[in-house]
Amino acid sequence: MAAKGAKAMSMEDQKRIANEFNEMRQEQREIASKEGEMEMELNEHRVVIEALKGMEGSRKCFRMIGGVLVERTVGDVLPALKHNEEQLADLIKKLHTQVEEKGRKIKAFREKYNIQVQGEQPDDMAEESSSQGKSGTQGLLVA
Repeated sequence: MAAKGAKAMSMEDQKRIANEFNEMRQEQREIASKEGEMEMELNEHRVVIEALKGMEGSRKCFRMIGGVLVERTVGDVLPALKHNEEQLADLIKKLHTQVEEKGRKIKAFREKYNIQVQGEQPDDMAEESSSQGKSGTQGLLVA
């Protein structure tokens, strides 16, 4: 009877660990997705900056601000675009750092709880299993 209680607790712990692991992976995906969005935004800024570079500063141009199309001059818009480009580049660096940090945390979590993702076999485990047969440690399998 006590063995069933210990087994049930073990299953609850495994579910909790698997959920926490999946949440960490989802957070990493969200950060990476945001990084990709910001990179596309940065590329758009660069294209517009390149197009406006050769134009006169007094030439009329239009800029979308908060969903409203506003008439400005190239001289007004170009410095703002360059400033936004710098800020986007800094944000992308920060997001990339966050993705890497989250990856390190996930890796440490995987190692701590010996988590194996279905359909994925780490390089070091592939070498062990091919040379030693089946590993003697027990871990958690996450789909």
